[in-house]
Amino acid sequence: MRWSVIDRWCTNSFLVKCFADNIRNELNQFPKEKQKDVFILFSAHSLPLRQVNRGDPYPAEVGATVQLVMNELSFSNPYRLVWQSKVGPQPWLAPATNDSIKGLVQRGRKNIILVPIAFTSDHIETLHELDIEYAKDIGKEVGAECIRRCASPNDHPLFIDALVDVVSNHLKMGHRCSEQFLTNCPMCVNKSCFASKKWFRYATKKF
Repeated sequence: MRWSVIDRWCTNSFLVKCFADNIRNELNQFPKEKQKDVFILFSAHSLPLRQVNRGDPYPAEVGATVQLVMNELSFSNPYRLVWQSKVGPQPWLAPATNDSIKGLVQRGRKNIILVPIAFTSDHIETLHELDIEYAKDIGKEVGAECIRRCASPNDHPLFIDALVDVVSNHLKMGHRCSEQFLTNCPMCVNKSCFASKKWFRYATKKF
């Protein structure tokens, strides 16, 4: 069996354009006189800080997508990257999406778009957590005027173009696996992680 791994594509131009297009569609649902003041909250799945502090590149990669999306939008609106879906008592990435909504509304920002920036399709963390727990329940609790949730890429034509672009470029370049994927975090202590990286290095360079 021949292995080839596509492990990250957070800066793909078609992916960026897809998110930007979905955001524009949601912005257009607000009254024209309020569109410029709508606050964009990019919400990504959080990580425990112990993992981040060991050197996991995930927060930086999500941030790269956010910056490119806002550049595509000509930085038309205020925005922040926030984190959702924390589990357990230990410290995770912050600020949390729910706390950010409360803080914004308390400071007069009552029109918000939630963008599931690290998700490629709608599921329970968008359809329930973002739509119901945050946009509906917290929005009502704190007196938000309007909180809308941007669609995930799903089957958007630009997202399909992104998939085609990523796969075709990967095959053309002939790379079996990126060095980034094969590199352990600087402070990694996970024996299984070391073992898996070693296996992928062998499996992808074997042929």
